[in-house]
Amino acid sequence: MQSNCIRDASKACFNTCCVNPLLGLPAPHSSPTKSAANPAVNARHKFVSAILSSIQPNTDFTNHESIPSLQELLSILRNALPQFMDTVLADHIRAQHYYHLSLWNHVCLDYIGHGLFSYSQIQSWSPTTDAAVLSSSSSAEATSSLSAADAPFLEISYNSVNLNSYLLYGSQESEFQAAIRKRIMRYMNVFEEDYSLVFTANQSSAFKLLADSYPFQPNQTLLTIYDYENEAVETMIESAKRRGARAQSAVFSWPNFRINSRKLRKLVVQKSRLKNQGLFAFPLQSRMTGSRYSYQWMNLARDNGWHVLLDASALGAKEMETLGLSLFQPDFLICSFFKIFGQNPSGFCCLFIKKSSIQDLSQSSTSMGIISIIPSKGPFQKLAIDETQQITEETPPALQETKPFIIKQKEPSKSEIEELDEKPEATQIANKKHSTTNTSGIECRALDHADKLGLILISSRVRYLINWLVNALLSLRHPHSENGLPLVRIYGPKIKLDRGPALAFNVYDWKGERVDPILVQKLADRNNISLTCGFLKNIWFSENFQEEKDKLLENRKRFQELNPEEKKKGKQDCGVGVVSVSLGMLSNFEDVYKVWGFVSRFLDADFVEKERWRYTALNQTTVEV
Repeated sequence: MQSNCIRDASKACFNTCCVNPLLGLPAPHSSPTKSAANPAVNARHKFVSAILSSIQPNTDFTNHESIPSLQELLSILRNALPQFMDTVLADHIRAQHYYHLSLWNHVCLDYIGHGLFSYSQIQSWSPTTDAAVLSSSSSAEATSSLSAADAPFLEISYNSVNLNSYLLYGSQESEFQAAIRKRIMRYMNVFEEDYSLVFTANQSSAFKLLADSYPFQPNQTLLTIYDYENEAVETMIESAKRRGARAQSAVFSWPNFRINSRKLRKLVVQKSRLKNQGLFAFPLQSRMTGSRYSYQWMNLARDNGWHVLLDASALGAKEMETLGLSLFQPDFLICSFFKIFGQNPSGFCCLFIKKSSIQDLSQSSTSMGIISIIPSKGPFQKLAIDETQQITEETPPALQETKPFIIKQKEPSKSEIEELDEKPEATQIANKKHSTTNTSGIECRALDHADKLGLILISSRVRYLINWLVNALLSLRHPHSENGLPLVRIYGPKIKLDRGPALAFNVYDWKGERVDPILVQKLADRNNISLTCGFLKNIWFSENFQEEKDKLLENRKRFQELNPEEKKKGKQDCGVGVVSVSLGMLSNFEDVYKVWGFVSRFLDADFVEKERWRYTALNQTTVEV
């Protein structure tokens, strides 16, 4: 059931803040409208022009020592895109609540999913660390203190319950888990009357649980829409195959990595006597390339007898509030949550199942992966006992689970009161409303921060930053090359208003040979930058790109090792290994600038060799990089 207020809010979002919420499905041979009078086209042209002028117009950089300073480029960006200054609230929140990122001088661009808690929240619960002391102490002392106070808020315990039974009959749920569940559903804009939520250990567990319980039949299909290798999806595919289902995939046209609409439409609208075609697994955007896909594919799939699984793992904060998700309610939805951004991304995954689809699931013998969320037995539990004097060692286990709640019942600190007073009136009203519904005392401040920033600010900010990085990387060219050989090759959309906040690329040396992506990742890590390595696949090359196809594609050795039967059949999984960057609501301009500065060092032909010698000198050992 969907309320009128949600429908109205969705319409408002469609008309104001969503750049590309409801793209229509392109016809097989259609071409985009090129009307200069089209406001949308004009907006895109203006945006691209602004991004192109956000560095130094018509400038190529051939020496890493000649790139402009951070402050100089930030000033140019502000002049080219004055709207960027409207997003400074994100900088304030990062500085106040996630200050460990600056203390550790680390750039985290390898995260997907949603953070639950802030770092300042962890510190306020720790008896050994004080934020004020950290801010005034030396970097070394601060790092030591932060490491000592590294404690999670929650832990997980595995359940031995069948998914179908769990959904039909439920299970005993603690107040702690109930509060977490309600907060997540509110954040994801999913309603309890429509969906059931199952907590799983990770994304692979969620996909496998669903695949093992889905009533696959020999003539049914698992149709996936991924332009990169995803371990969780591969797990689901193998499970579906074992049950006799066919596994098919969309293909993505080279070089822009758009969905090949003609081929996918043929797979979706296939003629079959079955009312239930199978399972359509669909992400709204690529976690690797940043390519976005139309919501309408879900509608087309449902109209043709498919159950729809929406993989929302790659979506940014607040993107669940867009128009498409309120209209095209999927049968299943998966997303991930981690505890704190910038640390070990431990956490859990959420599998949402539409209540009207529960009856379609079959009994499964598997129970691996379903978990319960329990309070952590961290150092703050002792703090709770000391401060409240309400819990003793003889306290029953059921009451011991409520220790974290008692901590949050204490009076707010002076700084917390002042921070609330500084908020706009509308935000104060929202918080008052929130306090009336959040009776458990649990605060998920990272989710609160996302709510405070809002969809418009977050989406605008990451749009500016990811496109700036694309432009900056494309400006790097090797010196003394006849044709200005580019240092970086980007896969997928380039500078584009409606691209996603992810970027896949490779670095090439002055000979035109690709630098191993794993090597790039290792060197980035030594420079305190966390990037991801991935493998692009399901690429379709037209006749015009056959020569490039032969030079570009490589075999996935790990796939052959894990699937010897496929190797015997002569089947090889071919694709392109890449380096990937993912931006989120806490990413800032300094992060993308540091990535650009690091990649620019490959303009030095001896950079890799120098890094090897530097590492040897520091560690007195030779390490193969």
